[in-house]
Amino acid sequence: MVITKERSGRNRTICLSEDDQKHYLDRCAGKNVLGQNNTIDNRIILADCFDILPLLPDSFVDLLIVDPPYNLDKTFGSTKFQKMESDEYKVFTRKWIESLVHTLKGTASIYVCCDWRTSIIIGSLLADYFIIQNRITWQREKGRGALSNWKNSIEDIWFATMSSNFTFNVDAVKQRRKVIAPYRIDGKPKDWQETGEGNFRDTYPSNFWDDISIPYWSMPENTDHPTQKPEKLFAKLVLASSNSGDMVLDPFVGVGTSSVVCKKLGRRFVGIEMESQYCALAEKRLEKANIDTSIQGYADNVFWERNSLAEQKKHVPYKKNECAKQRSLFA
Repeated sequence: MVITKERSGRNRTICLSEDDQKHYLDRCAGKNVLGQNNTIDNRIILADCFDILPLLPDSFVDLLIVDPPYNLDKTFGSTKFQKMESDEYKVFTRKWIESLVHTLKGTASIYVCCDWRTSIIIGSLLADYFIIQNRITWQREKGRGALSNWKNSIEDIWFATMSSNFTFNVDAVKQRRKVIAPYRIDGKPKDWQETGEGNFRDTYPSNFWDDISIPYWSMPENTDHPTQKPEKLFAKLVLASSNSGDMVLDPFVGVGTSSVVCKKLGRRFVGIEMESQYCALAEKRLEKANIDTSIQGYADNVFWERNSLAEQKKHVPYKKNECAKQRSLFA
């Protein structure tokens, strides 16, 4: 079924015609990919993760990225996720943890996304299975303000590991910050760089990230998924906690952000998603990554502060959106 939706010609949101959806959906794997002589490397699997996770191989995952449904009423394609009581959400969370823990290597790292309410639940449950290393809080600056409460503009990501032996490539995730009051010794910069674009210092990453832009209509990674994560956000996780060629598993892959980032950064991946339209969009994004390997806000092997990367602020001519006047949804 095609739903007409007017879009500006400058709108870069990725959408698919019905023919495109069928084409890209045919590229997705089904449950049969787990059969003999089939490979799951670099595949998007169209299935409920609770059906697939127990069937995956043991100890093959180097990095786990999980972006489960938050405990909110939310529509994902044809599926409506309904808010649960806290105890019920704990059961849901423990179920996916126990379904996938067998897939993790003894050196694996785990990242789990959540909002402030589910963070309380998820953090305590992860501690039953893994070693909690940190809690990252990132600024999700989007949405309207609240009239009778503080606006929700942050989310959490719990960082855990299977053991004390794990990968953390700190030099791969440094942030380039503007130097406001540059310090010099003998007239030379001290721990900062002087460039034609300004003065910058490469700093070690903290557990608070305020440099993330949520995908929006003018960004080429944007889709109609209601809770899409930015490529820049997942790039930090992938670069810090995996090496080239490592395997990354995402059991709630949505429109494929983690998989796209893995492809751009030279990691292998397995993504699982139960919504067919999201699987098709993920495959479309993976195809686009064959040509464009850039990640907005990441260049020269560092992460830049929001709106400070000169090349990405330059005017780039917009092509008319290929589906500016329609979007297609599966009936």
